[in-house]
Parts: sequence; structure tokens; C-alpha cells
Amino acid sequence: MSVQVENLEKNMAKLTIEVSAEDLEKALEAAYQKQKHQISIPGFRKGKVPRAMVEKMYGAGIFYEEAANSLMQANYPAAVEESGIDIVSRPTIDIVQIEKGKPFIYTAEVAVKPEVTLGKYKGVTVTKIDVSVSEEDIAEELEKERSRNARMVTVTDRPVADGDTVVIDFAGTIDGAAFEGGTAENYSLVIGSHSFIDTFEEQLIGKNSEEETDVNVTFPEDYQASELAGKAAVFKVKIHEIKTKELPELDDEFAQDVSEFDTLAEYREDVKKRLEEQKEAEASRTKEDEAIQKIIDKSKMEIPEAMIDTQCETMLDEFAQRLAQSGLQMEQYLQLSGQTAANLKEQMRPEALKRIQSSLVLEQIAKEENIEITEEDMEAEYARMAEAYGMEADKIKEYMGDAEKESMQSNLKIVKAADLVMENVKERAKARTKKEKEADTEE
Repeated sequence: MSVQVENLEKNMAKLTIEVSAEDLEKALEAAYQKQKHQISIPGFRKGKVPRAMVEKMYGAGIFYEEAANSLMQANYPAAVEESGIDIVSRPTIDIVQIEKGKPFIYTAEVAVKPEVTLGKYKGVTVTKIDVSVSEEDIAEELEKERSRNARMVTVTDRPVADGDTVVIDFAGTIDGAAFEGGTAENYSLVIGSHSFIDTFEEQLIGKNSEEETDVNVTFPEDYQASELAGKAAVFKVKIHEIKTKELPELDDEFAQDVSEFDTLAEYREDVKKRLEEQKEAEASRTKEDEAIQKIIDKSKMEIPEAMIDTQCETMLDEFAQRLAQSGLQMEQYLQLSGQTAANLKEQMRPEALKRIQSSLVLEQIAKEENIEITEEDMEAEYARMAEAYGMEADKIKEYMGDAEKESMQSNLKIVKAADLVMENVKERAKARTKKEKEADTEE
């Protein structure tokens, strides 16, 4: 295998990867062996048709796709390593040549990690944040706890109101014909959750238990199921039950039920302490975000679009995993929300760019400050991970390969770089003088 690197504009590069004709022949033979049991030709038993006969009947290229995919999977990682460039995107592949008896040649267009010219990163000015806890804050938290401990009760003396949970049957039709995913029985729907399309939920407000009604909605023009996009639908809905939350009394008994304390007064003090800790943690994150954004604004880097696309795809995968943990598949979420995967990725784009920029400037700070990760740092991280996953630290180390350990070191360097930035920040009140604003601009 040989690799040639061509540098393109805007931190892009093209790898031209050539695999020997001998390796291509082995891949073609492997593809034939894998597929021969599915090939049927009169006069031969399945699995016994000679490869030459298959290629004569169906064309020489019948095994090219399988062979190309296996060769790229096998050779691309080594090609990346041989190229010596720091690739930060998934490749865009183009097959240049695939023909029996000749080398297999393909190109991979990739994004290369941009160089960063840092602006000022020590002594960055951030806004001072008030972390005091008010009586209103405490009251709001107590109400949230009451809501979390509420019990659902059936309502019989009034119609559906915003915030209620209704148990319904529904059957949707478009031009009188049912469609896939448009029917359900005993479905629990929270009114005001906006989990259904258009004004579906709002049209149930004011209806009564055991009432049947028609709900008219229109699917969005960009709905993920193209056959439904922009279509008007009618849902026949039957309301079986209306439920609402019944909140517990705010008293000593409530405090005993939800905490380790005997009195409401003690529980309130604990709530206040926790809110103070939360506010301090939130303020720290907010100030760090502000400081890093200022460093980004004063730094220079050219982010390739392919790098942003790859980050968006990663974030979409993370979102799908969180949905799966809650028992919902991505396809179901898209249908219920009226979104498309493309829309979600576009919404994630600003955050994806910010994540990339933050990582790049912090990596550069770590380089310029010669930040190193010690064995003690690694052991502490193993211990933290072990506690988080309920495992032994030795098992964590055993399961992690060299690539994972290298990634962990890189992440720890970024954390240390962020700590260094925050150790050197200057705080100011929200109201700034003209001179302070000018100084801020100079940063």
C-alpha cells in the first residue's frame, strides 16, 4: 500500500491510497467466497458455481463493491497513520480505479486539524455572578420537590386543561386512509408537552372524559416521513381518562418523606445549602464559558466545514443514545416531534462549532504552557471513572487500550488548561465603565 497526500484549501487534504493488484485479487476471492452461497445459476448447485462463471454471467464487477469495502476498512486506518496528518473528520471516499489485475486506487478527502494562533488567555476579564440564594429560590425548589412527589389522580368533574395527562385512543387518516404510526390505544399524553405535531394537544383542551372528537392537524413541510410531509390529517380521538397532579402539603411530614430531616425548617436549610452549591457550580461554568469565548474571539483558526459536520454527527449519535436510554428510538422521536435528522444536525451546528473552537484553543494553551499529565493524574481519573461506573479501577485500566488512554490524557490536558485560564481570570461587576469596556475590547 502507498499513500500520497495533497494539501487542499481551508485545512482540507486528499489522500490517494493505492493497494496492490495482489491484495485486490485476494479481496475479490474473499467476496466470492462470502457471496457464493446466495448465487444460483441453472446447472449448478448453490455454492458450487465457479467464480469465473459468475463473473461471466453477471459481469466482472459483481464482487467489486464487497472487495472495495473490505480493502478500505482494512487499509484506511494504516493509510491515515502513514500520512502523518492529524485528521479530524470522516473521509469522503472516491474510487479512482478498481479492475482485475490492476492496483486498487481510491481517494479520501478529509479535514485536517487547524493551526491556532492564540489571543490573550491569561488575565481574561469575566462577569462577576451573584450566587446568593433568595427565599424565592428556596420556595421554587420546594415546589419542584412537591411536584416530583405528587400523585396522579383522576379528574371527573371538569374537562381537559393545560398540564393534564390524558389517556387516549387515536387513529389518524389522510384523505380517509390510515397511515403507519398514526394509531395507538391507551396512550398517555401530557397536554402542553408539545410532543405531538401542530395543535393536536391544544385541540383536546375543554374536552371531557369518554368524549370522542376529531383533531385536525397538518404535518410540517419538512416532516421526516416524506409521504406525510405537508399533508392534512384527521385524528379520531377518544379520551378515556383525565389525570392531574395532587401536590402534598408542605409540612414536617413532607420533609420526613423526601429527606433525612425531621422538620420542614431543617429541610429548608438543606435545600438552601444545595442551591448555594449549585449556583456556585453554575457560576463557575458560566465564567469559564465566557473566558473561553473571549479567548476564541481573539484567536485565529480556520475550521473546515467537514470538521463541523463530523462533530454534528457525533452529537446526533450522542442524542440518539440518550433517547435509547429513555426507551425511545430516534425514528420514533423524529416522527413524534415532526423533526428530521438534517434539521437536528443544523440546530446542533452552533454548539458543534463552539465545542471545536473551545477544544482547539485549550489544546493550544496546553501546548504553549507545556502542560503534562502525570501518572498520579491518570490514577485519579481511573478512580473517578471507577466510581462513576461502579467498577474497580484496575478493571477500567484493563479495558482501556492505548488509543483510549491517549484520548484520556488529551482530555485531562484540556481540563488543566481550562483550570489555568480560570486561575488567572479577573472578575468585574456587570455595570462597566467606558474605560473597562475599552480594556475589554483590547483583550
